[in-house]
Amino acid sequence: MNLTLHLTDNCNMDCSYCLRDKCSRDMTPEVLRKACDLAFSKGGRAGLCFFGGEPLLRKDLIYEALDYCEKKSAETGIPFNCKMTTNGTLLDEEFLKKAKEVKMGIGLSFDGKGQDISRRFPDGSSTASLIEEKAKMLLSYRPHALAMLTLDPKAAGLLSESVKYLVDVGFQNISTVPAYGKKVNWTDEDMEVLRGELNKVADFLRDEFMKGRYIYVAPLISKIKECVAGKNPAEHCHLGVRQMPVTPDGKLFPCTSFINDDDYYMGNVFDGIDNERVAEIAKRSNTPETCVDCDLKTRCTNSCGCANRMNTGSENKVSPLQCTYERMIIEIADRLGEELFNYDQKLFAKYFVKEP
Repeated sequence: MNLTLHLTDNCNMDCSYCLRDKCSRDMTPEVLRKACDLAFSKGGRAGLCFFGGEPLLRKDLIYEALDYCEKKSAETGIPFNCKMTTNGTLLDEEFLKKAKEVKMGIGLSFDGKGQDISRRFPDGSSTASLIEEKAKMLLSYRPHALAMLTLDPKAAGLLSESVKYLVDVGFQNISTVPAYGKKVNWTDEDMEVLRGELNKVADFLRDEFMKGRYIYVAPLISKIKECVAGKNPAEHCHLGVRQMPVTPDGKLFPCTSFINDDDYYMGNVFDGIDNERVAEIAKRSNTPETCVDCDLKTRCTNSCGCANRMNTGSENKVSPLQCTYERMIIEIADRLGEELFNYDQKLFAKYFVKEP
């Protein structure tokens, strides 16, 4: 079973688009151990994602969870894996040595050339140079770490430059996503700028591919992979099934944006999961009515409950912003995929066709 542990509601940064309310509430060791037990109680594999706030503010809890789960895995024979999303400011050599040892997947929130537009310390000071330094340290231990770029509308014109910069820093895997929610406002002009930047990113990926260099940038590359494999990205959202968040006090919810909403309470680490509740909520994650007749419904992430809720207040209602963005991504990804395929079909197959 996969759980996302919200180790703390606190954070040492003050990102302008962040929707989380910061406070000093931390997970207790007792809740932590109960959550680990729950992860091992269901399915053939136990998985933990360390999250926050900023999870490295409670580095001690991460170490405790790793020790506990390694022993649990040895006792039960159930495999254990872990990952973490971090702002990177508190990364150090000691922690990264442990992360390498346990093969921890690490996603670094890093907005590239737009870092200081939205991601600053509470006193307003810059984080850009520090995060570049920490990113290089991270990649020396975990070379396949993911750079997670959240695009503020004010930084839309920096997207292609940011992707190239992150590649120069050493990242082979990058995810990009527009900032969503009540703290940002995307205008039609911003979206046109974004379209131009996405086309530049596609051109960059094509040129690198022609040099024999494959760089993963989501969602452009993931859209190509999904199309080739015949997968429907709308099926990625499984509320309360694939990855269940655990709050610092041990409550369970179906997804991060639903935390502390009593209508989506799914149990707790002490009493267990309310399976009837899980089944009832999971039924809600289907194609929204407005998308049923759309020709692109099997190419679009229209059923992402978190994104929909952040933008419209309902997990089953897609915002005009999300619709416009998805159409844009699909169009550009299809153009890129065709160019890569026409350039070298064997090379295309190597990276985009999964072996049977």
